[in-house]
Amino acid sequence: MWNLDRDWYSPKHLLSPPTLYDFPGDRFIPNRSLMDLDQATSLLTNKTKKFHNKNFNEAYRQKLDDKLNLDSEGRPFRMLVFRGSPKSSKKSIRYIDQLREEDAAALQNSSNQRIHRRLPKKESRVLDAPKIKNDYYTNLVDWGKNSILAVALGPEIYFWNSVTTDVSRLFKVNGNNYPTSVSWSEDAKYVATGFVHSQLQIWDAETSKLVRNLEGHAQRIATLAWNNNRILTSGGHDKSIINHDVRARRNEVLRIKTHRAEICGLKWSKRGNLLASGGNENHVYVWDSNKMNSSNFLHCFKEHTAAVKALDWCPYDSDVLASGGGTDDRCIKLWNVQRGTNICSIDTKAQVCGLQWNRHYKEILSGHGFSTSPEHNQLCLWQYPSMTKVGGLDPHTSRVLHLSQSPDGLTVVSAGGDETLRFWDIFGPAVNDTRESSVLGNLLSMKASQIR
Repeated sequence: MWNLDRDWYSPKHLLSPPTLYDFPGDRFIPNRSLMDLDQATSLLTNKTKKFHNKNFNEAYRQKLDDKLNLDSEGRPFRMLVFRGSPKSSKKSIRYIDQLREEDAAALQNSSNQRIHRRLPKKESRVLDAPKIKNDYYTNLVDWGKNSILAVALGPEIYFWNSVTTDVSRLFKVNGNNYPTSVSWSEDAKYVATGFVHSQLQIWDAETSKLVRNLEGHAQRIATLAWNNNRILTSGGHDKSIINHDVRARRNEVLRIKTHRAEICGLKWSKRGNLLASGGNENHVYVWDSNKMNSSNFLHCFKEHTAAVKALDWCPYDSDVLASGGGTDDRCIKLWNVQRGTNICSIDTKAQVCGLQWNRHYKEILSGHGFSTSPEHNQLCLWQYPSMTKVGGLDPHTSRVLHLSQSPDGLTVVSAGGDETLRFWDIFGPAVNDTRESSVLGNLLSMKASQIR
C-alpha cells in the first residue's frame, strides 16, 4: 500500500477524511489505469438512435439517461481520471450499447402492449338485403378492389359503391334460376356469377354487359375464386373443380373430381401458387398450381367433421391456411401447408360460415351460423397465433352467412339470414374508450323498390 503525502493533492482535499487508494496520480496527467476505456469509447462513439415514447415525459427520460451514465459503483461517470481513485470491485460494462438498445426495445414493446384491440360496439352502416338466400352452400357477397360490393339478392345482382354510396342493379334472371356465387376479378373489371342451374357468366362491371358464358358444370356452382385476371376456378354440386381460362376460346383448361361431395369453398393463395378447396364430405384439399393437371393434391386434411365452406390464407404467413367447419364440427383449424400439419383447433360452438384475416393486426374474424350451444357469438375476433378470443358480437337476428373485406382491409361486411348487410370498422386502429367507434346515422336502403 502506498503511503500518500498531503502535497499530492490540491488544497481543497487537505481536510478530506483519509481514503485508501490503489496508487497515487497526478492532477494534470490522466491515469489510464484508472479509466474505464470501454465505457468512455462507447459514450464517445455511440450511434444508437434514441427512442422517445410519448407515454413517458422528459423528466423520466432524463432520469433514465442519468442512470445509464453511472459508473459501476453508482457514481457519475468520469471520462478522465487525473489522480488516485478509491479501491473498487469495478465490473466491465462493455455492453453499454446493448443495454441501451434493449431499453429502447423494451419501451417499444411496452408501447405496443398498450394498444388494446377490441370490437366496435355498433355497426358503421346497415343496408337492407331483401331476398338474400339463407343457404350455407352459397357465396353471395364479394367486395372488389374498385370499392364496389356485389351481392346476390334472389334472382338479381346488385352493386353498392362504398365511396359514393350509389346502388345499381347489374341484372335480373327470369324463371326459377338464381345466382349462387359471385366473385370479383383481381383488377375488379369483371364480376363472375355462378347459378343454381350450372350456368357461369362473366360481366363487365363498367358497362354492365355480359362478356361471356362459361361451360363445364352440370349442377349449381356454389363457389368461385380468381387466380390473377385470367384463371377463374369454380366448384359445384357435381363435385368438380374447373379452371377456366377466360381469354381462351375453349374455356375449360383443367377439371378435377377428387372431392366426394359438393365443393363449398375455394381460395387461391396470394401468390397464386396454391389452391385450397373445401367439400361437403368434410375434407380440405390443398393443390399446387403446377401439379393440378395430374390431379395429385399436395395435402388432404380430414380432421373436420362437417362441411368446409370457410377458407382463408394468412396474409403474413404464406404457409398458414385457416378453415372452418359446419354445424357438426364448429371448429376453426389452422394448417401448416408446408409440413401438412394441423397447428391448432378452436371450438367456436357454432357453424363457421366465413373467415377473414386482419391485414393490419395479427387477428382473424369468424362469422357463425347455427349452434348446438346457447353460448356462442355470430362474429368472433381471435388473436393469432394464440387464437385467444378478443371479443364477440351478435348483431344479426339470424345466422351470419357471408363475410367480405373492403379493399383497404379496414371494414368487414357481414351478410345475415335476417336480410341485412352490416358493416364493421373492425380491422382499423385501436378503439379509444373516450369516443364511439361507429355511428348508426347514415342508413341506406338496398330495397328493390328503390332501384328503377
